[in-house]
Amino acid sequence: MKAIILGIGAAFFFAITFVLNRSMELSGGSWLWSASLRYFFMIPFLLIIVLWRKNLKDLLREMKKHPVQWLLWSCVGFGLFYGPLCFSSAYGPGWLVAGTWQITIISGSLLVPFFSEVIQTPNGPVKVKGKIPFKGLMMSLIILIGVFCMQFNQGEDISLKSTLLVVLPVLIASFAYPLGNRKMMQICEGRLDPFQRVLGMTIASLPFWIILSVYALKTVGTPSVSQMNQSLIIAISSGVIATVLFFKATDLVKDDVSQLAAVEATQSVEILFALIGEIIILHAAFPSMFALFGIFLVIIGMILHSYISRPKDVIINEEIGA
Repeated sequence: MKAIILGIGAAFFFAITFVLNRSMELSGGSWLWSASLRYFFMIPFLLIIVLWRKNLKDLLREMKKHPVQWLLWSCVGFGLFYGPLCFSSAYGPGWLVAGTWQITIISGSLLVPFFSEVIQTPNGPVKVKGKIPFKGLMMSLIILIGVFCMQFNQGEDISLKSTLLVVLPVLIASFAYPLGNRKMMQICEGRLDPFQRVLGMTIASLPFWIILSVYALKTVGTPSVSQMNQSLIIAISSGVIATVLFFKATDLVKDDVSQLAAVEATQSVEILFALIGEIIILHAAFPSMFALFGIFLVIIGMILHSYISRPKDVIINEEIGA
């Protein structure tokens, strides 16, 4: 339950990204700067936290062990996640991007066979190949149906081209984020805390952001003061607070792929927070009754997903009457 609560908290701070990215696009800011500035601004904050906790040496030691893996999976988990997400904001409203992003619930479950999970046996812990959690996947489908209901009426006003330019990049991001996160958890093997891991992945992904910012400088010029300020807010709320909360939640359940999928499913709440944010900040229209029904489905789907994905030992004890 603690991991689920942390996941919902992360969803709130992640939702700020969708609202402010759309706000920057509407004010003429480039998605190239929206993407790269966030990670540039994240580094000093995370560095201060890690230094204060006296954990920097341990982080650098871990990064030296597997420099190629850190570079690769950080660019996948952060670069191929946030770059496409910002690109999508240029072609659709925040609610559409946030709604489409919920495909990560399915993506995370489909990645399960590529990872191993630890199962307790009479002879001790054993690693076995993960299996797709079909029960949890069905609950995820309920969540996605709710998301589609929230988008349906408004989606009729969005052109097919704009829809594709939103959906396809977010589809890439939905696989890249859990893939990069899980790979880095495997490499770290619990030796780093969430602050260290986020800082390490941010530093390792810098080549991606430097290339993106150089391209932005040559094509659109320097970012405006307003875009820099909003990017700073995103860096603190989504880049530092939300990412650390989410990584902490996944760390708590890293040895149970079903629980891991449940934590990733909490990110469906982002669309609720994003919708509220757009109504308040960007003066978007209040959702229809059909959309409110979708919100209800999302909440029910999350509750069911959390129940289905309970730890195996709890379920076994209940079945034998313990």
